[in-house]
Amino acid sequence: MKQIIKTPRDLTYLEWSKIRESSGTAGSFLKAHEGEGENRIYYKLSHFDVVNGITGHESVNEIIADRLLQRLGIPHVSYQWIHGDILLDGKPYRTWLCASRNFRRRGEGKIALDAYYELNKQEGETPLAFCERQGWGGYIYQMLLVDYLILNRDRHGANMEVLQRRGRSSADVRLAPLFDHGLSFFCRTLDEAALQKEDVLADKQVQCFVGSRSAWKNLELIPKDALPRVRALEASDKGYLLDGLEEALAPPWLEKIWEMIWKRWQRYEDFCNQG
Repeated sequence: MKQIIKTPRDLTYLEWSKIRESSGTAGSFLKAHEGEGENRIYYKLSHFDVVNGITGHESVNEIIADRLLQRLGIPHVSYQWIHGDILLDGKPYRTWLCASRNFRRRGEGKIALDAYYELNKQEGETPLAFCERQGWGGYIYQMLLVDYLILNRDRHGANMEVLQRRGRSSADVRLAPLFDHGLSFFCRTLDEAALQKEDVLADKQVQCFVGSRSAWKNLELIPKDALPRVRALEASDKGYLLDGLEEALAPPWLEKIWEMIWKRWQRYEDFCNQG
């Protein structure tokens, strides 16, 4: 699958959901889909509001995170980045959006992890301990690493899904591949002067259902003998991660995003090497 589609596509037939941000601010991350079953395709826009239009760059973040996960060797949902024409409330927009294919297998149903936890937890069991008991520890540890590297602020309990074949035993239960990484990097920094002041190692408050409000402290939840064994990131990976994205995100943002990834990776390596 070609990851970047630069020739504008006519997507004006899509119907976009009107779901407000969980933070309650005046804006939305609109979603749409087409097709059914295993052929369904999901589309996501960057941040939108009726006054300023599409202003965010969350769709670009998804592509960078996708490439980073690919480089690290971590299973995940793959995204396609599409230049397209859409309609919102009858008004035309040409924008960048991302698309992903249905990751559920035939006969599988889905439930948010937080809901599955509430139905199946033991008394006093934390979400992390619950996942470890289910045999999902390795998945969670990889997720905590990735969310630290990209400063993902939105790993709530519905951004992890449990998939189960209908009418089957508990052995037919699995976690969905990692998905939804848009609210990361500098997704709320739209001014270049503010961007230059950003500390790429700053431990901003995050939402993490299985961990704490600190992406850094979440790394400390991983047992030392279970730290994710991933492909080591190299300085030469910069070109792969950022290639072809300059049409939608200016060079200062791309440079700052790489600085965040690289410095956080180096800090993680130091963390792994601590006695």
